[in-house]
Amino acid sequence: MVTVDDIRRLASTLPRSEEHLIRDRVKFRIGRIVYVSISRDETTMGCGFPKEEREAVIAAEPGKFLMPRVSDQRFNWIEVRLAAIEVEEMHELVLEAWRGAVPKKVAAAYALTATREGV
Repeated sequence: MVTVDDIRRLASTLPRSEEHLIRDRVKFRIGRIVYVSISRDETTMGCGFPKEEREAVIAAEPGKFLMPRVSDQRFNWIEVRLAAIEVEEMHELVLEAWRGAVPKKVAAAYALTATREGV
């Protein structure tokens, strides 16, 4: 099962990423843009995700993915059950959400560095 500490370890290495505790929820953001949010009970993770792909992914794996609450459905956002994913899949989801929140130049520089370091 993926934990908040697993997410924190990755998010803390991402350029411009900041951790905040907002209304008892751990959130990671770039400036004012939240790209990952952990539920209060630490069982689900909300993250940036393309709206146009969301319904298909949820239909394909309903035990893993959930629709965000109604107020968040207008955003590029999806909810994920942490017990249903492995650390590698969490890495993919968090990195994609982060890439959607940072300027393209920052994401490109990070990708270049990660490639050089074999990450």
